[in-house]
Amino acid sequence: MTHVAANSRYESMKYNRVGRSGLKLPAISLGLWHNFGGIDRHENGRAMVRRAFDLGITHFDLANNYGPPPGSAEETFGQILKQDFAAYRDEMIISTKAGFHMWEGPYGDFGSRKYLISSLDQSLKRMNLDYVDIFYHHRPDPETPLEETMAALDHLVRQGKALYIALSNYSAEQTARASAILKDLGTPCLIHQPSYSMFNRWIENGLQDVLENEGIGSIVFAPLAGGLLTNRYLNGVPSDSRAAGPSVFMNTDHITESKLGKVRLLNELAQERGQTLAQMSIAWVLRGGKVTSALIGASRVEQIDDNVAALSRLDFSEEELNLIESILAAE
Repeated sequence: MTHVAANSRYESMKYNRVGRSGLKLPAISLGLWHNFGGIDRHENGRAMVRRAFDLGITHFDLANNYGPPPGSAEETFGQILKQDFAAYRDEMIISTKAGFHMWEGPYGDFGSRKYLISSLDQSLKRMNLDYVDIFYHHRPDPETPLEETMAALDHLVRQGKALYIALSNYSAEQTARASAILKDLGTPCLIHQPSYSMFNRWIENGLQDVLENEGIGSIVFAPLAGGLLTNRYLNGVPSDSRAAGPSVFMNTDHITESKLGKVRLLNELAQERGQTLAQMSIAWVLRGGKVTSALIGASRVEQIDDNVAALSRLDFSEEELNLIESILAAE
């Protein structure tokens, strides 16, 4: 049965303008990196996308290699679009990316014109779309001239296969250079997607300044530090957690007793604010208006509800911010 979206879906979500563009994004976006692949239960992913849209989340973020296996998250999302959202396409912002390894041989990785154009063509077929709203170069390519990569992105916009183009994982200097090229081409960069959380603050050392100066928005991934900034690790590392498994992004080496101590103190502050640790952590990355949207992942519908509830309390007192800084700075 086709989904009928909630009439109240736009009543409580906060929407932020993306840089100096005409586009707005929800303060919380849903990423489909995990839990939407071919190995995952389709109906669970479908329920999460439905719930997200009913809560006002209009932006759904993918990449060519999301799964596993690579490509399967886009296939899953394409099926969900056909099942439930054919009537709502113009109310949705759909993004995808290319830049990491996708297929064998010299043309399935990094940032060549050949790879980027071929990859987006494949992504559109997997999702059964004529265009995506945002197309990212997923990471810098040290061997391909930046001019070639940016020209390929500009070409895709002019072809009508993407409405906006964006960058991810670029440094401050790389972003400034890319932005200058794109402006000269007539297709300015819309948004940058970096990692950012209380435990990962690299974008504060120059990148945020570049984005502000260039009029580029930011959507941050991993605002919960891979789940560390939730109640998941308050009593140590659960045997069924991502950190206890084979993940290259998070393992027990990343979770020291010192860091767990900080998590517990942050959790106490969150409770005093009437929030979960996850809610406070999302509110923290959105503080001050420098971040356009926080990109969340989820494995259950309830997690989406919990994360969106963060928007009811985005303000921090100076005392709270100082306390967070002292907790994070402690040895």
